[in-house]
Amino acid sequence: MLKTKLLLGALLVSLWTSAQSTKIDFTEYELPNGLKVLLHRDNSTPIVAVTVMYHVGSKNEDPKRTGFAHFFEHLLFEGSKNIGRGEYAKIVEGAGGELNANTFYDRTFYYEVLPSNQLELGLYLESERMLHARIDQDGVNTQRNVIKEEMKQTRDNRPYGQVLSETMKQTFKVHPYKSDVLGSAEHLDAATLDEFMAFYRQFYVPNNAILSIAGDIDIEKTKQAVAKYFAEIPKGTQPIYRPTVVEPPQTAEIRANFYDNVTLPAVIPPSICSPHCCRAAKARVSPRKSRTRNRRRCSSGRFRWPWSSRACSSPSASPTWAPNPKTWRRP
Repeated sequence: MLKTKLLLGALLVSLWTSAQSTKIDFTEYELPNGLKVLLHRDNSTPIVAVTVMYHVGSKNEDPKRTGFAHFFEHLLFEGSKNIGRGEYAKIVEGAGGELNANTFYDRTFYYEVLPSNQLELGLYLESERMLHARIDQDGVNTQRNVIKEEMKQTRDNRPYGQVLSETMKQTFKVHPYKSDVLGSAEHLDAATLDEFMAFYRQFYVPNNAILSIAGDIDIEKTKQAVAKYFAEIPKGTQPIYRPTVVEPPQTAEIRANFYDNVTLPAVIPPSICSPHCCRAAKARVSPRKSRTRNRRRCSSGRFRWPWSSRACSSPSASPTWAPNPKTWRRP
């Protein structure tokens, strides 16, 4: 038994050391219009990933127009001057590839994975998205409805679906990380087409983006292809909004009570905190929607995402969700 444990321990140490020592070679440069480019060659399989990350997320939004970054994740699949409405997926899948996008607090990320002989197709599609995406009232109306349904499915009508958003509200009092990434349906309904176009012109520009290409490529030929599709896209002319507000230190315990339309209790472990950071805060959920706040304790803590070891400046609450004891009946 001891020998088995020693062998297992040695294997884990070996795997960890290998992972830590893995070095990815890449080429990095910047076009005159400010677009940052990262190239990585891996000829092990005949595929290529073309990705563009824009430095815009929910933290960059107007507090009265939340949800814009996530809205544009959807809207920029509507097509362009040269690509028909809804044709992005058909084009990529017709070439044997796949595509998707996602948005978070700090960035919006688009990608296509294609056979390597379709590299230029991926570059063309992303350059169209960056240069002249289709932004019109039909697309805005369509995506408003799509996103409002997403809000209901993933957050508003889902048991415990507001765990992350409520935790962030309790964690951040000043910094825009306190806003939910999906945003507000009321804000999206109130926004005009001109406001959407202004957001696009400010943030979806080459000097606010990173183009990353990895896979079965030739570095020099890929550089030529990148210049062909992206070099002529003009640099953005507007200042790009970056929040400078600093979240004040949190020195006292906070406990948050949250009431929601659920019947069974749920315990959310404090995995969102560093191990040395904080004790769990408490929240309760009942059929009546209401919110109260109590206290949360954190020593000298630093906040970090549960999927990352990167620490930020403030600690986090980690709520326990339960029904209202006055109305809950054991099933």
